[in-house]
Amino acid sequence: MTKLSNEVVEFFRRQPFTIVSSLDKRGIPHNSCKGVVKINRNGAIYLLDLYKARTFENLKRNPRISITAVNEHSFEGYCLKGKAKIITGKGIKMPVLRDWEARITNRITQRIIKNLQGEKGHSRHPEALFPKPEYLILMKVSEVIDLTPQHLRKEA
Repeated sequence: MTKLSNEVVEFFRRQPFTIVSSLDKRGIPHNSCKGVVKINRNGAIYLLDLYKARTFENLKRNPRISITAVNEHSFEGYCLKGKAKIITGKGIKMPVLRDWEARITNRITQRIIKNLQGEKGHSRHPEALFPKPEYLILMKVSEVIDLTPQHLRKEA
């Protein structure tokens, strides 16, 4: 497992969602939006998936996964590559579920604030209609790719 810098960890913590890529049975990438519930400097990332659909089936067959997030405003982003483990049922610990609930509450709050400020958005708060998570994806990062153009990267 690859250690993650504080910069990468904080970047992913600030993202409302990420793009998760898995491989289907023909080896063709499948992309879906998922929220990061928890990310650690040791390279462990926890994502809750609400729907046992393509990502679930793909990861059962092939654990290779990547997570990508970008910030258009700051023109930076990262792609994290690694292997996933599916955790179901009682393997999903209560602290992870509480972290997920806190993130969902924050997303709803931010949407309400934006709506009150006059920004157009979804009026029905789709997050409030999410089903209870049925499984957890635990990703162990093996590679970090900085998507920020070289000439715009912050000096170390």
